[in-house]
Amino acid sequence: MIDDYSRVLTLVGAVSAGVVGGAFFAFSAFVMKALGRLTPAQGVSAMQAINKAAPTPVFMLALFGTAAVCVVLAVSALTRLGEEPAVYELVGSLLYLATVVLTIVYHVPRNDALALVDPGTDAAAAAWGRYLDDWTTWNHVRTATSIAGSAVLTLALRAG
Repeated sequence: MIDDYSRVLTLVGAVSAGVVGGAFFAFSAFVMKALGRLTPAQGVSAMQAINKAAPTPVFMLALFGTAAVCVVLAVSALTRLGEEPAVYELVGSLLYLATVVLTIVYHVPRNDALALVDPGTDAAAAAWGRYLDDWTTWNHVRTATSIAGSAVLTLALRAG
């Protein structure tokens, strides 16, 4: 049986992972497609502006606050692996944490590199083409891991 402490963490983690996954889904579903229809200079400029605007306190709280909840929940689940909800809590938490790791090790460095591109240069077109395709592909992955984490954490609530 899931205790009240774990139930609250699981509920917060499930909802928050879904919120973060929804933000990433928007980029995969239509934002990057729209930016891809712009000229390379416009696309680079627009993405640079988005990358500057994205790290708001609210989004950082959602992204990293959910990660903190998932770390605590995963540790708690490891102490209760004989219980069915704990397995779901652990797997859901790890899926969401994969989202955060992917953001830190893949997306942030590419965003930082794009920030250095002068949109008005010929090199911007090549940089934008690589960025757009690769960044979007891996954004699909972090969208899937975040939403899957949310779904599995929701299953933990049902199992508990």
